[in-house]
Amino acid sequence: MSDDTGGKETSATLSAYLVLRDMILTGALAAGQKLKIEELRAILDTGASPVREALSLLTSDMLVERLDQRGFRAAPVSHANFREILTLRCTLEDLALRQSIAAATPAWEENVVLAHHRMKKAAVNDAATFEGAHKAFHMALLSNSGSPVLERYCAQLYDLNIRYRNLAAHDDAYDERDVSAEHDAILDAAVGLDAARACASLQRHYRVTGEYLSRSMDI
Repeated sequence: MSDDTGGKETSATLSAYLVLRDMILTGALAAGQKLKIEELRAILDTGASPVREALSLLTSDMLVERLDQRGFRAAPVSHANFREILTLRCTLEDLALRQSIAAATPAWEENVVLAHHRMKKAAVNDAATFEGAHKAFHMALLSNSGSPVLERYCAQLYDLNIRYRNLAAHDDAYDERDVSAEHDAILDAAVGLDAARACASLQRHYRVTGEYLSRSMDI
C-alpha cells in the first residue's frame, strides 16, 4: 500500500512539475509572479505537497525562486540575465559540440541527421511539436560530448532561453531569416566533422536570434 501511495505522489509531483514548468516557460505564469500554493492547487487539481515539491524542483531549474519564509515566485527576467544566458549557451555549447565532433561515431551522426529530419517535418505542424523537435536536434548535436553534466547545463540554458523567446514580440523582421538554412549549415558542418565551421554556424545562429530578442523584449 505504501509503495502504491508513494508512486501516486511521485506521479502527481511530476505532473505538477511539467505543467508549472510549461506555464513559466510560455509566460502563462508571469515573471516575478508570486506562486501561491493554494492557487496552484486549484489550477492543477492536486494536493499541496506535489505543488510544493514541484516548485522546489523548479528552483533547481532556475525557473522559480524561493522567498525566505514567504513561499515562491516565478524567476524574474531582465536584459542582463538574458545576455548572461546567451553568453553561457554560446560558450558551453561550443565546448560540447567540439567534444562531440572529436569523438564522432556513425551512431551519433545518424542520430543528429534523424533529429534534423524530424525537426524539419515538425516545422509544418504546431509550434509545440516543433519546439520539442527543435530542442531534440540541438541536444543531439551535443550528445556525444562525453560530459553529462555539461550536456545537462546546455539543456537547462536552452529552456531559459526559450522563456525569453516567448516573451519577445514577433515581427516580420524575424520571418525574413532562413532559420531552416541555418540549421542545415550546422548539420552539414557537424556531420562533415568540421568543428570550426559547425561551431561558427551555431554561434552565428544564436547571436542573430539573441540580437532579435534583445530588441523585441518588453522588459
